[in-house]
Amino acid sequence: MDMFPNVQKKDYRVLDLVRQREIQDIVSYTIRQKLQVTDNLISRLGLEKELNGHTGCVNCLEWNETGQILASTSDDKDIILWDPFRYEKKLVIHTGHHGNIFSVKFMPKANDRVLVSGAGDCRIRVFDLTFSLTEPIFTCKCHKARVKRIATAPSIPFLFWSAGEDGLFLQYDMRTPHVCRSEEHNVLVNLVYHVGSQVEGKCISVNSKKPELIAVGANDSYIRMYDRRMIKLSQVPPPATSHLLNMEWANLNNYRAGKGDPDDNIPLGSAQYFIAGHLRSRDSNIRSITTTYLTFSDDGNELLVNMGGEQIYLFDINDPRRSKEYFGMISSPKKYTESVERGVELGRSHMEQIDVENMEDFTDKNMKVLPPHVEELKRQANEGFEQQKYSLAINLYNKAICHCPTASVLFANRAAAYMKRAWDGDVYAALRDCKITLLLDPEHVKAHFRLARCLHDLNRSAEADKVLRSFQQKFPEYASNSACKALKMDIKEAIDSGKEILRGSAIPYPISEYEQEWRRNTIDYKMRFCGHCNTTTDIKEANFFGNNGQYIVAGSDDGSFFIWDRSTTNIVRVLRGDDRIVNCLQPHPSTCLLATSGIDPVIRLWSPLPEDGSVNDREILNLDDAASANQVRMNSDPFEIMLMNMGYRLPAQQAEFSDEDGEDPRDIPITQALNCRPS
Repeated sequence: MDMFPNVQKKDYRVLDLVRQREIQDIVSYTIRQKLQVTDNLISRLGLEKELNGHTGCVNCLEWNETGQILASTSDDKDIILWDPFRYEKKLVIHTGHHGNIFSVKFMPKANDRVLVSGAGDCRIRVFDLTFSLTEPIFTCKCHKARVKRIATAPSIPFLFWSAGEDGLFLQYDMRTPHVCRSEEHNVLVNLVYHVGSQVEGKCISVNSKKPELIAVGANDSYIRMYDRRMIKLSQVPPPATSHLLNMEWANLNNYRAGKGDPDDNIPLGSAQYFIAGHLRSRDSNIRSITTTYLTFSDDGNELLVNMGGEQIYLFDINDPRRSKEYFGMISSPKKYTESVERGVELGRSHMEQIDVENMEDFTDKNMKVLPPHVEELKRQANEGFEQQKYSLAINLYNKAICHCPTASVLFANRAAAYMKRAWDGDVYAALRDCKITLLLDPEHVKAHFRLARCLHDLNRSAEADKVLRSFQQKFPEYASNSACKALKMDIKEAIDSGKEILRGSAIPYPISEYEQEWRRNTIDYKMRFCGHCNTTTDIKEANFFGNNGQYIVAGSDDGSFFIWDRSTTNIVRVLRGDDRIVNCLQPHPSTCLLATSGIDPVIRLWSPLPEDGSVNDREILNLDDAASANQVRMNSDPFEIMLMNMGYRLPAQQAEFSDEDGEDPRDIPITQALNCRPS
């Protein structure tokens, strides 16, 4: 029977050709995506071209949807559109801004003719290039402080959003007229009402797959994500037409600061907060923390965040069970199961293959005999540890864990290396590894003891005391040992002196009740990327690179940019991208091409160099030295940073030597067995 009675026989060939073409297009697209960024291309990445045209620092880079145009903004207050393949200027837009331009975006589905800019003059301007190259079609002066970021959503051609240092995050609808007046309702979030008058908005990003989700960053440790469908837009501040009106708005904001939205504009269930767990109890006297940039992954499931004054973090936005806190003791498998069910991720994303619903089976999953290639990685890591090359050891343990994500010995050893290296966040990372170790092997002596040590070092001495007491009960043969006694004395001294950090006690200003609840339910990080330095500028970016986001890229205060392998979190390349500081890194949407900028008034394009044996003079070969120097830089005072920039090397802190691998801790003195050494 003819299934297509109305189609003539000669048309079958046409239908067949159309079907084949569609299949070929899909296959071709898939292949192009797979070949977009590969290990080989990353290993050959080098400087292709410098684009000269700006006369000031280049503060923002933005590709259009097809990658045929690159937009850049600068302290010179111009926007330049580039043809990145001919290395030519297509257009220079004299924006009329009176302050440094920090952000530019193409409006989606507008054929690249509509651009939005935000600047230090507190203004937002929209340009339609079909009408004028100098006169904006839209100007907004609702912000009362610098506009730091603009955000758009690919699927929504008529909306855009802004983040300002006045603590406001605004929403704009291009379909309706906009007048900067108090009756206008376009405030999505007013953080001042929840956090206080000192808050500053720094960045904003819209989830391309779920455009109802908007993430914002401010000058604190919390990353906030809102479901805008649940938010009632509130009134904008009065226009900046007079000093008096500005003062009136400031007085209103100060009156409401920390008291919450007056009309319950942001319901309690519309927000989800994220934070690296150790930053919740960070000493306020230590350098400030600021979210300088955030972006969603292409699949919409993850959020990448560059924390000024700290590291780069990846958060899972979908799993509400992820750890609200990794602190606390493990008194029994059941108790620890409850902790894990609140969201303990087993180290990293590849551990998600383990069924977290059935935690009591975890001890059965502990891989005690490692495959030969993993055993070799472990041996090399232990050797690096003994040579006090802790970053090398951590990198090797990371690779080993990728192959064997349920081997308790690898997590225990990595915890020891973290504790010895002691970079920012390392002690907390060690605490996480100790908990994973004890989940897989509840009888692991050193992991239990190190857990108490980590808690004490993180100023959670009351919890450390509970864990240590549990340790002494569980392993009475070690209870009277000198190492155990010494830690007990340290913990007692900390508790007696009041050094214990109480949750919320370090907040010097009132915050709203909703803010307190949101902070109580924060989600911890999924991955951490270390090595760069981010203390000098508040526009420093971190982005996914590759069709599956298999690499992470970020700039640094040392003039370099770093490339991490996402699966292991290890640094794979470091390249010198600026004479002083690299701020912006924007990967091309469909090919292995990276645009960077910083303090220099030039834009640099990076692509794979030919395999002709030539030396890449932009490559930094000693990755560990570069990363270690940045950790020193991040914890140095301004004078020391100046010396480092002049080429002086600061002495690195030496860690104590530890004993060899392979001995059972019950067969050696407890002072050695409980030391931070690999197993």
